[in-house]
Formats: sequence, C-alpha cells, structure tokens
Amino acid sequence: MPQCLRRVIALLICFVFALNMAGLPKAEAFSLISTKQEVAIGRDVAQQLEKQYGLVEDRELQERVNRIGQSMVAVSDRKSLTYSFKVLNSKEVNALAAPGGYVYVFQGLVDLMPSDDELAGVIGHEIGHITERHTVKQMEKSLGMGILFGAVFGSNGVLLQNLALNAIMAGYSRDDERESDKLGFLHSYKAGYNPYSMVMGLQKLSELNQKYQQNLFSDHPEGRARVALVKKYMDEAKIRPQVVLLEEGNSAQILDGEWKLPPITATFDGYKPLLRAYFAAGTLYRLSQLADYSDDKFITESDGTNCTIYYDDQKVITLTPDDAAASGTSVMDFAGSYIAKIKEWK
Repeated sequence: MPQCLRRVIALLICFVFALNMAGLPKAEAFSLISTKQEVAIGRDVAQQLEKQYGLVEDRELQERVNRIGQSMVAVSDRKSLTYSFKVLNSKEVNALAAPGGYVYVFQGLVDLMPSDDELAGVIGHEIGHITERHTVKQMEKSLGMGILFGAVFGSNGVLLQNLALNAIMAGYSRDDERESDKLGFLHSYKAGYNPYSMVMGLQKLSELNQKYQQNLFSDHPEGRARVALVKKYMDEAKIRPQVVLLEEGNSAQILDGEWKLPPITATFDGYKPLLRAYFAAGTLYRLSQLADYSDDKFITESDGTNCTIYYDDQKVITLTPDDAAASGTSVMDFAGSYIAKIKEWK
C-alpha cells in the first residue's frame, strides 16, 4: 500500500475515533452524508423499489396518496426537500421511507386503511423518519468508516445505496419508531385530519398476524405501548371527546368526563366498534373547532336499514339496527338519542 494512502487511512481512523470519543452521535457531531447525497441515495433506492415492485396503475389513487402526503409536508419541520408519495404494487401491508423525501405505501396498506384519515397517520409517520433522518443516522452510525473509505476509493454511490436499503429493510430502533409515531400524530393533526388517525392505524396494524418483517408495527406488547404513547400526545393536545373500549371488549363508547354517548356495539362496513368510535370522536372534535359551530346543524338520514348522522354534509357516524338493539330501541330512535346527547356536549 502506498505510504500516502496509509497516512490518509490513518487520519480517517483517528477522525472517526475522535467522533466516537466525543460522546455524541456522529450525525450530531458531524454529518457524514450531506442533504444532496441523501437525496441522491433516496433517488437510487426509489428507482430500485419501483423496479422491484412496480407502481399501481391507478392515477386517481396515486394522486390521492400524493395529496395526503403533501398536505402533511406543508406542516412538517423539513419542507426544503422535494417529497414524492407513491403506491407500490404489492399486497404487503407496509410503507417505506427512503432518504431524501421518497415515501412509498403498498397496495396492501391502502386496502387495509381505505380512508384518507387512516392513511394520513401512517404516511405522517413515514415523513417523520425522513424529517429526523433516521435512515441516514443509522447509516452513519453503523458504517461511518465504510462511508469514509468509499469516499476515498470513489465507490460511495453503490455503497450508500446498499447501506440505505439494508437499513430500511432491517427496521428502525424502538426510539426511532416512537419518535415517528409522535410525528405521525402531529403531522396528521396539524394538517387537519382526524386526530385519532395515528391511533386508528396502529390499532389496525396491531391486529394483524404478520408473516414477514414489517417496519410499521412490532410485537404486541410494544404495540400497546406505542398506542398508549400516542394517546398521551392526544391528551397533551387536549383532544376531546375520548374513546374507551368497554369491559366486554366488543363495544366502545365516546365520552368526555361525565358526558357520554350510548355504546357502539356492531361492526359496520368492515370497521369494528372501536374504530367507528375513533372516527366519530375525531369528527366531533374537528366540528367543535369550527368558528360557526352550531348543534342545530345535526341531521339524520336513513337508507331504509341504517341511519347516518350528519353535520351539514359531513358524516359523523352511521348507526345500525344492531347498535340500537343493544340499547333496546329502534335505529331511528337510537339516532335521535345520539343527536340529543351530542347537543349536550360542551
């Protein structure tokens, strides 16, 4: 090995050793990967993902997911990047964030979470991984010397792309996931989506029996802890009313202190009682923030079987005969009692 090259490598070793001895994460002490490099890495990873899975050929869906994502970028702490949001043609229930602003959701995730609100929580979570540079920091922390050597030998492009893919597929640390959960809540909440968006997404993911590595959710005990933390963030933001799962475990109730709505007991349109309650509670919260809110604007509409409560033209909840039967009344009377109770909510 030439003497000059040995000297360069020795200096690099001393440099990395000094960073480690400083007691700070290398990403904080010195960023080995610039924003320009981060974007280039992400672009290479994005091309590989699209080649591997392909994109869903549904222009309306692609535009919808991009619209949801861009609405949260607008309230994020890292707006300087050019973000991309796309749907990959795979039935996996998953989502990925590549460095530099590239976010992908899988078709399987869209199928599991068909509403904008549910998707917003997950996409907001992935944006959090980008704004906090989680993948980049993991790359810098695990293979800082390799990055520096790659720069010396001129092979850093391929090295960084492979390193990024490995970091993404390996998953994030518990702290990184929890940080992104908080940002998923904040991004979706600040962008105007249902404040229960992040909880709804985590709740659905916790019920899956995953047979493959999945970055969105880990084991059930950790999953419950993550849900509890998001609810804590909601409490700090003073989100009301709240939702509780009743003791029997198959019904949910919306309440605020002593005030409460009749329990929701039935699964409807693929949504269990708890998720139906989350949707309704979040909608009531958003309505209560309107400058011209008036409890005189609630109306009911029947399809002959079920009864839907609207505020003007905004759906609050659809109640079913099974919901009403649990309270010993007809669905129309049940809907009437719902509106009456909503009007008592201050």
